[in-house]
Amino acid sequence: MRDGYDQFVADRLDRLLRYATAITCDKHLAQDIVQDVLVRARARWGRIGALDAPYLYVRRMVTNEYLSWRRRRARRDVSTTHTTLEALSPAVADPAVRHAERDAMRARIAVLPEQQRAALVLRYYEDASTAEIGQALGCTEGTVRSHLSRALHTLRVNETSPSEVLR
Repeated sequence: MRDGYDQFVADRLDRLLRYATAITCDKHLAQDIVQDVLVRARARWGRIGALDAPYLYVRRMVTNEYLSWRRRRARRDVSTTHTTLEALSPAVADPAVRHAERDAMRARIAVLPEQQRAALVLRYYEDASTAEIGQALGCTEGTVRSHLSRALHTLRVNETSPSEVLR
């Protein structure tokens, strides 16, 4: 039982952390979420490991943990913002444009409502179908399409110019 769990963690930990980081836009919160989920999954590994796709089940657990009220409350308790941190220390130029663009996109994604953000990450990062997204978020495919449409519209409206990204 534990060998299967240990192998699962060895094979999928990086992917789970990347998914959680993309959905939370916070590396540290993502690590906390994945750690909590993996602790719970280990206790139930006999049942989870027997599923056809244990990764999808664990990914759903990560999504649910992200959407839970405890995490939203923890996120609101952060007393400082990126703007405050930037004011305290001078910005260091990032020589890689790709990294700057990724960070700018992550910031734009971070302002989306949680359901829209989760749908967007599942669709474009995890390449999930609308049916899979609906199952993961517990909503209909029409609602998923609505979340995706609204998220993409918001991202297009809030798109920054390249000069602002490279500041």
